[in-house]
Amino acid sequence: MAIALMMFDHNDLSDMDKIRQGSLYGEAAQRIRAMINEGRLEPGIRVPEKQLCEQFGISRTPLREALKVLASEGFVELLPNRGARVVKLTRRMLEDTLDVMSSLEGLSGELACRHVSSEEIETIRALHQKMLEHYQQGDLAAYFDVNRRIHETLVAAARNQVLFDMYQNLNERVRRFRFSAEMTPERWAVVVDEHEQMIDALQDRDGARLGAILRGHLSHKLDFFADDHDDDTELAS
Repeated sequence: MAIALMMFDHNDLSDMDKIRQGSLYGEAAQRIRAMINEGRLEPGIRVPEKQLCEQFGISRTPLREALKVLASEGFVELLPNRGARVVKLTRRMLEDTLDVMSSLEGLSGELACRHVSSEEIETIRALHQKMLEHYQQGDLAAYFDVNRRIHETLVAAARNQVLFDMYQNLNERVRRFRFSAEMTPERWAVVVDEHEQMIDALQDRDGARLGAILRGHLSHKLDFFADDHDDDTELAS
């Protein structure tokens, strides 16, 4: 199934819109993925297939194909003869995922310094300035949105489609944790400083330095959890 070839614009979708023929399981997967990320389908619950079929205006066949896609991405787990369930993300799973993402971002930094254009550097610098404004205003939600765009733009600048696809898949799994956690003013200042170092390294096209900064950037993401949390503790969304 050529999933990568299915192109559609989902910017204006609402859950009440019927899915048009020709989109089907790809668009259904996109909507369900968004529902999970937004907390409308909570970790551990069974996916309400009948309700979603009615809501999307599709049959069970494309919905189940969509669930297979989401299972391959780690969003749901398929239950033998019992449908699917939203995956519960544990501290250990999040740590393992961020470890892999750190390596991917480090490699992307090294490659980006070889391939990034001057225009892309200016785009990233402009996003950084916008992020600083949100930081100074204490607007955490807007800050995280621009923060995410900076990292995605850096990965895209690596000019490696395999790396980009792997990163996007993992980033979707942990987005609601990576880009929503509360931070102390002290921790927030450290993260902003790391971003400023990233911009300087990118401007200098110093791949080794940028790669090292990016690899360490996620290392303290779980600091807000107490040390006595078990590795199998489920993370609240």
